[in-house]
Amino acid sequence: MTLGEKYVALKTIFIKEVLRFARIWVQTIVPPVITISLYFIIFGNLIGSQIGDMEGFRYMDYIVPGLIMMAVITNSYANVVSSFYGTKFHHHIEEMLVSPLPYYLIVLGFVAGGIARGLTVGIAVTGVSMFFTDLSFHNPGILISTVFLTSALFALAGLLNGIFAKSFDDISIIPTFVLTPLTYLGGVFYSIHMLPGFWQNVSRVNPILYMVNTFRYGFLGVSDLSIGLSYAIIIGFILVLYSWAIYLLRSGYGIRR
Repeated sequence: MTLGEKYVALKTIFIKEVLRFARIWVQTIVPPVITISLYFIIFGNLIGSQIGDMEGFRYMDYIVPGLIMMAVITNSYANVVSSFYGTKFHHHIEEMLVSPLPYYLIVLGFVAGGIARGLTVGIAVTGVSMFFTDLSFHNPGILISTVFLTSALFALAGLLNGIFAKSFDDISIIPTFVLTPLTYLGGVFYSIHMLPGFWQNVSRVNPILYMVNTFRYGFLGVSDLSIGLSYAIIIGFILVLYSWAIYLLRSGYGIRR
């Protein structure tokens, strides 16, 4: 394929993915915004007023970055896993695999769609958060790069889940039993400095902790962990998941019968 043909192919997959969640925005965009708004009200206003300051900031201000990141993670993941499995279930993926389309473009197309939904929801949640707190931007560069890389990482994870899934039930197992617990234990609602030493070390095994803390640093300028280490972990996971996705597509695992 020529460079122009690859561009058209990538754009086509991306537009398909965007239109897929944009057409049903009442189901894909509105529910997470409402859910996070409830977190703002319950944890930020009601419970936060009893907790007081954390790391020198109002509790509401402290948890907002984590809640935004939580919305980005879940929606980036959900968009790709449901879309790819749907494509596989309806046998549309075979058309891509028999075409001269490179595997990396298939991966990039689906991941770009997941990033688009994750960032769309993230922007919407950020807008709603303005009604509850006055957000500042300590480092916009770190803020934007972290949310983009994290969205890409979980879009790739959703793609892998879609490849391995053999039924519609399989696409909900990882989000329910893995993604949700890791997110809630990823420092969204607390600083790991509040934990005993043993549990601080256990928390450091959770990759989401590094993403939430780096994103929070972009807003507030505070982090429990090294920013450089956090970037290394995020990029490392992206490279591993991307390589794994390419390998599985090339081998036809879960697709070719």
